Amino acid sequence: MLQVNPSEVSGIIESGGVVAYPTEAVYGLGCDPDNDAAIEKLLALKQRPWEKGLILIASGFDQLKPYLDLSRVTEDQLQAAFDKWPGPFTFVIPAQAGVSRMLRGGFDTIAVRVSVHEGVRAMCDACQKPLVSTSANLAGEPPALTLDEVQTQLGDKIDAVVLGDLGPSRQPSTIIDIQTGHIFRQG
Repeated sequence: MLQVNPSEVSGIIESGGVVAYPTEAVYGLGCDPDNDAAIEKLLALKQRPWEKGLILIASGFDQLKPYLDLSRVTEDQLQAAFDKWPGPFTFVIPAQAGVSRMLRGGFDTIAVRVSVHEGVRAMCDACQKPLVSTSANLAGEPPALTLDEVQTQLGDKIDAVVLGDLGPSRQPSTIIDIQTGHIFRQG
């Protein structure tokens, strides 16, 4: 399995590759959010239905703006997200009309997070965009917490593993609807 540093991931992502990488809590799987073939590859190897939608992670809010319909969000709602970012909070925000259904799933929204994890931020900065983020595991299995677990569950189906350490969290991010405040998942 190819191992790379976070700053070396952009070529793999740009060529449609799927990478496993450490996040705040678990290993994640990521790819280019603007490449439907890469998203399909990620979903197939994870055995996850596209209808569930995916999360985008970024090093800063500006990377997420092209995917969001901010006309449907109030300043106070947006400030609630800014108050928690960067950090382990994912917000479900209305998506731009042109955002791929592969990302949105069966929804008109998209889940986004500004990460506090240095490796994740370095990857997004190297790619100059957000990345798809879903836990590195087969659907229904526990998320991978080590490189060995990534190897066991996903083997050579991924293009590379990004080197680094997991963050201090032991729970996946909290997922919140930015418009209603409803918590879909408590982290």
